[in-house]
Amino acid sequence: MKLVKLLANLGYGSRKQVAWMFREGRVTDAAGEVLYADDQVGHADVRVDGEALDPPQGLTLLLHKPSGYTCSTKDTGRLVYDLLPPRFRLRSPVLSSVGRLDRETSGLLLFTDDGQLLHRIISPKAALPKVYEATLAEPLRGNEAVLFASGAMLLEADNTPLKPAVLDVLSPTQARLTITEGRYHQVRRMFAAVGNHVIALHRSRVGGLSLDTLPEGAWRALDAADIARLMTADG
Repeated sequence: MKLVKLLANLGYGSRKQVAWMFREGRVTDAAGEVLYADDQVGHADVRVDGEALDPPQGLTLLLHKPSGYTCSTKDTGRLVYDLLPPRFRLRSPVLSSVGRLDRETSGLLLFTDDGQLLHRIISPKAALPKVYEATLAEPLRGNEAVLFASGAMLLEADNTPLKPAVLDVLSPTQARLTITEGRYHQVRRMFAAVGNHVIALHRSRVGGLSLDTLPEGAWRALDAADIARLMTADG
């Protein structure tokens, strides 16, 4: 792939803008030698303004999403893409969020430009567990765990019952819920169905991947070992 196309695909600008970057001498090799658009140089050896290139196609990110950010590229207000380098929203293929967390939910959010991986993660066949910590407006009644685990719970406007979910009680108003589906606002709707209201919600794990010590608002690229751990049921 020509360097001008590589940089454009990574979001550094349009092909015209990237061509100007070459003319201005902003694209060099690792030793600082100026590169030209038709040079044949490996991805790892290219520098823009002295900085190594962003990861190539096949990029998968883990973001610790704060509450108050929307999973969108177009909505008004604070967007999850504002927490990533601006180039990332211009990449081709597109760097898409893997599912969504609603604006007021914090925690583990994935992005990838690998379409096959995205479908593997969200496929119902994968049944990857997703773990949420919920703070509730009212004390738990005591029968929620049995109901959530029954596989017979039917939410309003749904046509099929929920798959069994595991509820761990942390305190009278705090619970950890593990689900294997991704229905619209599922966790909030499950607690609403038993007469409660979620006032704070945090996703701590997907598959075998957790946030570990990643600070709120920070992100990191995943490697092959991370992806393998993601696709398992435990860490």
